[in-house]
Amino acid sequence: MTFRLPGCLCGKRADTLSLMSRLADVAPGILVATSRRDHTTTTVVIADRGARSGPALLIDPSWEADELAALARELSDRALVPAAGLATHAHYDHLLWHPGFGTPPRWASAETARRAREERPSLITSLGPGWPAELIALLGDVTPAPGAMLAWAGPDVELIIHDAHVPGHTGAWVADRKLLIAGDMLSDVELPLPDNQPDALASYLAGLDRLAPFVRRAALVVPGHGAPTADGSARLDADRRYLDAVLAGRRPADPRLDNPDMAQAHRATVLLARRPAVTQARQVRSSGRCKGLSPLTAPHPMTRATAGRGSAHL
Repeated sequence: MTFRLPGCLCGKRADTLSLMSRLADVAPGILVATSRRDHTTTTVVIADRGARSGPALLIDPSWEADELAALARELSDRALVPAAGLATHAHYDHLLWHPGFGTPPRWASAETARRAREERPSLITSLGPGWPAELIALLGDVTPAPGAMLAWAGPDVELIIHDAHVPGHTGAWVADRKLLIAGDMLSDVELPLPDNQPDALASYLAGLDRLAPFVRRAALVVPGHGAPTADGSARLDADRRYLDAVLAGRRPADPRLDNPDMAQAHRATVLLARRPAVTQARQVRSSGRCKGLSPLTAPHPMTRATAGRGSAHL
């Protein structure tokens, strides 16, 4: 089951949407809104699953300046108060904030916090022109989470840290809601998108392995881009089939390739998989073992900055 949120053209380009979708109740105590840009999701976890107001965990608020302002107004109108924030990874569209959200702790993995700090100039550049100074000041102002479990006003949130998509990428598991926040993985609109690290494909496969036990237990999976789903296993299988096909030199049968941006990213991933250093990774993958793949030495050439959309990472 895939949730089609109000205002979301999930599975299609969303450039023509004038406003972000309003926060939609996708499960008790869980709200999701989708940006007009790249189907980017904002997730709100209400501390009390039976309440419609009160403290909340705000995950990856996004994306455009007017959408962030609208989100702040809606949270205020609903009497939802961000008690904490979480950034799933160090791409600028997941490091945003608005003064209307207040000044609660904004957590991330240690690697995400490091990258947000050290790569701040390039993150600001990636925003493009016209961004309000007050929002630029808040970009990437995250601190390392104090441990593997977030202790806040609501249910325990377990951080699932791995290096798929970008080092330090963080999923979030809310056990009492059977909710998995997947970050930029398990999407119905985006293919697996390795970053430019030397071992990108191996890291992605290991990241899927890291998420797998949580996917099996999840009643709801929310990707960073695309529609929430009650069938996370189907998303996981689709991502594994895609990578298996790429590593085997086959053309994947994947509807996400119908998106021109994804087709471009796919071509870059194919080039990466053809490099000699990937041979052993291909052999290990075909044997059914995803972990411990040998490093891949060639950087992935495709990032959002080079994809022609001015985005952080396709």
